[in-house]
Amino acid sequence: MPLDAICLRAVVHELEPELCGARIDKVQQPARDQIVLLLRGNRRVLLSGNPNQPRIQLTRRQYDNPAQPPMFCMLLRKHLVGARIESIEQPDLERVVTLTLRTSDEMGETGKRQLVLEAMGRRANLLLLDAEGRILDCMRRVPFEPNSDRALLPGLFYRLPTPLGKLSLLSETDAALSLLERGGEPEERVDQWIVDRFTGVSPLIARELVQRAAGTTDARFGELDDASRAALCREAEALGTRLRMNDYTPTLLSRDGRSADFTYCPITQYGAETAVEACESFSALLDEFYELRERQELSARRGKELSHAATVARDRMARKSETLKREYAATQDRDKLRLCGDLITANLYRMERGMASLKAENYYEDGQPEVTIPLDPLLTPQQNAARYYKRYNKAKSAEVHLREQIEKAEAERAYLESVLQELAQAETESEFDEIRRELQETGFLRRGKEKKDKRRGTAPREYRSSAGLRILVGRNNAQNDQLTLKRADKRDLWLHAQKTHGSHVILCTEGREADSRSVREAAALAAYFSQARDSANVPVDYTPVRYVKKPAGARPGYVIYETYQTVYVTPDREDLPKESGK
Repeated sequence: MPLDAICLRAVVHELEPELCGARIDKVQQPARDQIVLLLRGNRRVLLSGNPNQPRIQLTRRQYDNPAQPPMFCMLLRKHLVGARIESIEQPDLERVVTLTLRTSDEMGETGKRQLVLEAMGRRANLLLLDAEGRILDCMRRVPFEPNSDRALLPGLFYRLPTPLGKLSLLSETDAALSLLERGGEPEERVDQWIVDRFTGVSPLIARELVQRAAGTTDARFGELDDASRAALCREAEALGTRLRMNDYTPTLLSRDGRSADFTYCPITQYGAETAVEACESFSALLDEFYELRERQELSARRGKELSHAATVARDRMARKSETLKREYAATQDRDKLRLCGDLITANLYRMERGMASLKAENYYEDGQPEVTIPLDPLLTPQQNAARYYKRYNKAKSAEVHLREQIEKAEAERAYLESVLQELAQAETESEFDEIRRELQETGFLRRGKEKKDKRRGTAPREYRSSAGLRILVGRNNAQNDQLTLKRADKRDLWLHAQKTHGSHVILCTEGREADSRSVREAAALAAYFSQARDSANVPVDYTPVRYVKKPAGARPGYVIYETYQTVYVTPDREDLPKESGK
């Protein structure tokens, strides 16, 4: 769910003692719509203007930063580094948070800046204002439009979004309760009516109010008796009291082991399939809730360009391979060309210049059937025979060349399939950068301007088997080569999903014979990090590293092996060994 206004108020209340008086040491922009303020004392404040997950919070997560900071980040660094946060405020129950900051320039002159987060779904934004409230710049510039009530552009004075005309349980409690007592039309659903008339109340909380009052979430006004109406008013009044007293409980809702929703109070409307868990803080709750979602969005964003380039190249190779196969098939009929040349030569005495065809008996076939041979009228009989022999010799020479080209095209297509599989499993910016470099080095992606990148390459995924043996999993083709051919001991076991694209997996045996359970756990990882992830009984080959070879000139990640054994496993994320460091 998006961060609703009351949840945002709870977060602001939690952050106020943490942020007020804190000094900003660094400003980072790990993504287009994310800003991280590094505070003195090793604390990080995340301000997200992502339309799907706008929020402000303290975060413990480490974010990768681009090699070249965006212009908005440079502007924030200019104005905010060294500033102190004076206050954090939210106007009533609007989804807007304002950080007021005290700054000082090179001459020691103090000034004032405001950082405004508008956490309003698809209109989410982050703006930097000067002391007079004028916009210095914003994450998303909003031009003047006929249907828009305001513009957000540098140089304009900032004003809050136009209120929606709803009542607030925080500042207009009496009017809100009076409206609730009157209620709506008999056929109207109570929860939707509450959402439409009370600001800050999300559909989840509206359903919870109705559930507690009427025992069901989908009640209509015509179905409420006097007791239920009175209970509904009491629940709404209690919510208003909770807001005024800043009484919040960070609550995470989970289904099937995955975070499904969050809110600021205990929830009773769901059954046993939904777990309700109180968290230590809203910041910890938001870190847990958004981590998987952000990773998925990062994968989609970073991988989109690379996936498009790899897909286009793969499809081009597939078309090239099909064309070569058709040409190769045509060379298999070359004996007919030689036969035509032989028959023309045998019938030269019957031929004259200018003939368009020759009807002759085929002496090489039983029954000597008559065949018709097309001729070029502009050529002599001898030249027509030579033309057929030339075509025959050309087809004979082309057969070998086409076979080599088909093998090369198929190898390139298989390599690009492996790259697409890597992209589907990549999670961090460093992983995408490594795959980008791999595509550039193999010639499938144009090199951009060379920039000095201080980021270190990613390490292979590392796990521990139940027997304590290390299991290393390559993240991309280049890393697969490094892992198998240089890093692994010759006595270690190498594993790979059979006849499909996937990661190289190394079971570090430490010179001993690996136990069968460790082999199966390593095989499960090889199957999980392959294109057969969602399959059952996946065959996984394993062999000592010394039997794995790389052909000269082969693409990254391609190896051959002949001595091996096979184990069948069904990959299940819940049963996989736990990744080291997580």
